[in-house]
Amino acid sequence: MAAEVETVDSTPERKARGAFFTPPALANFLARWAIHGNSSARVLDPTCGEGVFLLAAARQLRELGTVEEKLDNQVHGVDLHHASLAETSQLLEAEGLDANLLVADFFELATPSDLFSSFGPFDAVVGNPPFIRYQQHIGQARHASALAALRQGVRLSGLASSWAALLIHAGAFLEPEGRLAMVLPAELLTVGYAEPVRLWLRQRFAAVKLVFFERRQFADALENVVLLLAQGTGGCDAFSLYYVHDGEDLLRIQPFDEYAVKLSDKGKWTDLMLSIRERQVFKAVLAHHFVGLDEYGSPELGTVTGANSFFTLSEETRREYGLVADRHVVPICPPGTRHLRGLSFTKRDWEDLRDAGEGVWILYPDADDRSTPLRRYMAVGEALGVPDAYKCRVRSPWWRPPLVRKPDLFFTYMSHRYPRLIANTAGVNFVNSMHGVRLRTPTKELKHALPLLAMNSVTMLGAELFGRSYGGGILKMEPSEAARLPLPKPAHLSAAWDRLTGERSKLDQALRAGDWTSVVARVDDVLLRGVVNLSQDELDVISSALNTLRKRRLNRDLSLPAPASA
Repeated sequence: MAAEVETVDSTPERKARGAFFTPPALANFLARWAIHGNSSARVLDPTCGEGVFLLAAARQLRELGTVEEKLDNQVHGVDLHHASLAETSQLLEAEGLDANLLVADFFELATPSDLFSSFGPFDAVVGNPPFIRYQQHIGQARHASALAALRQGVRLSGLASSWAALLIHAGAFLEPEGRLAMVLPAELLTVGYAEPVRLWLRQRFAAVKLVFFERRQFADALENVVLLLAQGTGGCDAFSLYYVHDGEDLLRIQPFDEYAVKLSDKGKWTDLMLSIRERQVFKAVLAHHFVGLDEYGSPELGTVTGANSFFTLSEETRREYGLVADRHVVPICPPGTRHLRGLSFTKRDWEDLRDAGEGVWILYPDADDRSTPLRRYMAVGEALGVPDAYKCRVRSPWWRPPLVRKPDLFFTYMSHRYPRLIANTAGVNFVNSMHGVRLRTPTKELKHALPLLAMNSVTMLGAELFGRSYGGGILKMEPSEAARLPLPKPAHLSAAWDRLTGERSKLDQALRAGDWTSVVARVDDVLLRGVVNLSQDELDVISSALNTLRKRRLNRDLSLPAPASA
């Protein structure tokens, strides 16, 4: 999201190179903080675009008494885009300002610690790094950026967007007590590939502040942003958070307005996107009334076949090749999760899917079986090249997948609305389009209670916070994330189940009909109000946080919430 002026190139061209015009209010605020009243400060914008940050820095230095002749030595901008630097030069000259502008790939510039380097160090590094997702951040550009980050001891994933490496490389150009002030995508807090960046921030800087916005700040970009303000060296255990409505509110931030939060040692910082009040209520409810799913059972991956289209069979295909149930094939819950609509996956559900032509069988013969039906079907796989698929190639025999034991519960780990637990009352196997959960104490009550009682607002909010968001609004939870999914403590679960057991059939019908909101409302009323005894205010806070994060994930059009009072 390099600084940009609309006269230089078109909106599609700016988006192609990850460039978006930074509102002056943001640039002025970050430059003022980074310079911190130091009239002799040397300032760098590593991807300066058309110079909105350089203008802000030069103006600030002039207000502090720096004469124009010195600005060329104090204000520095780097960019690959020639037209942008030409525009920057004109804008600076129009105001009687100056800067040292360098046409270069910032990743190819040697850091001040490198031998023979003549660039830096700087008292302040400011800017808005290009936001190019990994699908477009490829080839030599990706290699150079990854190598630059690695030189600073940070190994980035191949999924990392361009801003991550630039932020780390930019930090290497700071004086030991220098200040880094950047506009960054809010995914800094939420995505797995940013984990090394989060760790680097904690270890590199003595103090880190984050500014969140209630409103989206970039009209042409769907990505929400946060302002990162970091200074000093030595590491820190807590960050300071500020919440504002929009860029104009930045002028009203006062020195003691921040809210300090202790950071988790690893994992995403999605909970920082909640307001102060929402974080407090959610953490208190979890601490006193909920446990992780792994207290009841361990989530695990389903059977990985290597080629589901071959290894999962319909009833028609089974009959066509003469494959025998429980000799050549065993029943499974078909791939995908769209058919898991109720609280249970029953034998009747399985039979309906069988009759509808779904893949309700999985190939699982004895390893020494060489019967004619099996050999005929294996020949089909060989003609399709199935033995060459990686998972098939590395096992022997290729046609016998390593079947995972039947779970007590299915877990829909990819969803638009919410992840769900479903009782496996059909007693069938499963493939890796869903997770399975084998309960530590697999009682009938627990198998039926967990799927229903998991449909509460606290559990759903936990899914938004502990899961990961993908394109199209998909929420995904890997087994380690699913293990953290908050569920009612056993005593609360049992008490709520006693009140709801007579309604289970009615609620199951509502869920199958798509009326999930009424099911959640009823469970919230019994569990959260009646058993856990949350106040109406606490319930409203939880519901508001859940709705905000879910809408933000689905629409990609909402920014972070404004804070409630601490």
